[in-house]
Amino acid sequence: MHKILIVEDQPDIRTLVRVTLEFEDFEIHEAGDGVSGLKLAEAIRPDLVLLDVMMQGELDGYQVCSRIKANGALHQTKVVLLTARGQASDREMGRKAGCDQYMLKPFSPLELIETIDQLLAPA
Repeated sequence: MHKILIVEDQPDIRTLVRVTLEFEDFEIHEAGDGVSGLKLAEAIRPDLVLLDVMMQGELDGYQVCSRIKANGALHQTKVVLLTARGQASDREMGRKAGCDQYMLKPFSPLELIETIDQLLAPA
């Protein structure tokens, strides 16, 4: 069973994503900000992180993504950035942070599941 960590500061969006994923066979964990998300990622070593870009607190999604990818124990973890920021410069920041996929809000539940399935498929 794949472990997925949802890091999102808006509880309603976090709930929507969790409910979407509950129809699949995933172990789901949640965090409400970048710092707690990074700590939880280090503790549980998820297969994939769904990461909001614009969050309140010390770390935004780009910073969390960069730290996950720089961590030797987590560098294989897939990271999907979820954001309303769709400018080319935003996507470039995501690429530089090391994200595996950049999804714009709002996204469909089906699109989210397909993205996760593609990223977690055996090579």
